[in-house]
Amino acid sequence: MIVAAAADGGILPETHERQLASAIRKNTWRLVPILGLAYLFNYLDRTSVGFAALQMNQAIGLTAAQFGWGAGILFFSYCLLEVPSNIAMYRFGARLWLARIMITWGLAAAATAFAVGPMSFYVIRFLLGVFEAGFFPGVIWYISIWFPARYRTQVLALFMASTPLSSLLGSPISAALLGMDGILGLGGWQWMFLIEGLPACLLGLACLWLLADTPKDATWLTEGERAALIAELAADKHEKPKKDLWAAMKDIRVLMLTGITFAFTIGSYGIGIWLPLILKNHGLSTMQIGWVTAIPYLFATIGMLAWARLVDAAGRKIYNLMTALICGALGLALSVVFSSLIPAVACLTLALIGTISARTVFYTIPQGFLTGAAAAGGLAFINSVGAFGGFVGPYLVGFLKDATGSFDAGMLGMAAILFASTLLAWSLKLVIRNA
Repeated sequence: MIVAAAADGGILPETHERQLASAIRKNTWRLVPILGLAYLFNYLDRTSVGFAALQMNQAIGLTAAQFGWGAGILFFSYCLLEVPSNIAMYRFGARLWLARIMITWGLAAAATAFAVGPMSFYVIRFLLGVFEAGFFPGVIWYISIWFPARYRTQVLALFMASTPLSSLLGSPISAALLGMDGILGLGGWQWMFLIEGLPACLLGLACLWLLADTPKDATWLTEGERAALIAELAADKHEKPKKDLWAAMKDIRVLMLTGITFAFTIGSYGIGIWLPLILKNHGLSTMQIGWVTAIPYLFATIGMLAWARLVDAAGRKIYNLMTALICGALGLALSVVFSSLIPAVACLTLALIGTISARTVFYTIPQGFLTGAAAAGGLAFINSVGAFGGFVGPYLVGFLKDATGSFDAGMLGMAAILFASTLLAWSLKLVIRNA
């Protein structure tokens, strides 16, 4: 019988390889579209506030610093509840918990339409963080129990493509929705929050039907496909797995990864939330801002998918992570050198390719040494502390904009943080093997 190499260095019958490939294909078509679409709206509900600011800031009286604080405050509650949310997911099952997250965050995102001043804006954004806590690391953990390691980077890339696609598609849509200003007595920014927030509720209901908690519950797989998939997942353990959550949270590798994700989150959200207002300084109309904002995310999507394919083929995850972080830092630093629109957008495109690709490569690394409850909680811990960068980035840019009258200081500050994180990523080689 013809055989093929297994992930652990042994052999698998060719029939098992075919069944495994079939299982991966079915899982990809079944799980990735619904999860990716949910993440698209998740990212959109976080960052579309940058478009709302074109009207909302004046309508409810927000300064740049107040807007930056409100745009990022959801990460306070998000960080506090990330680990508890993922432990609950591990206990109650991903299908039910992901559905709960989507439904409640969709309601909170839509409720932003009813903010009337700084305090109500802060409260609603804080609640948005409460309700969506656990979604992203929950999906990363969920993918790790459905897809073997050799397929995981490309699956993660397909899922995370929702980040740039969210802005690629959402930017012109958000700009168009602002044109509904005055309909039924609501501002365009209010219509934008309502129309972009409520679909998450429907996706949550769809998850109850489409998802299953573990491969053994997958009714869409044949018995042979399930057996091949489970065997491959079991063969993925390259070192003694860490199953204790507290031990995982004290692990030096986990702590170093937490610092790295903090850095690239500062960059991605610092750019994503402020980009519409940065472009407004170039004298563009609202619709022009929508279309120009989409350009960097088009190239970021292509770059991220190509980078993920390279990592799956060649490995060297840490070196690729370092390269992505350097690209992000260089793009941000160079964006302040050019005052004209096209070169500035090109530099910010490079920065987004770097920060978004870094995120994709990054989340394949902790899955190499975390399993079980430690994977669910450890990934949540990494993401929760790192996600605080989602507050620091927008607030840092807003604070420095008020202080200096320019976005340049904020861009340079984020670039410096990314350069520092590159050194931290390099030091991972000292504590993580085979990455």
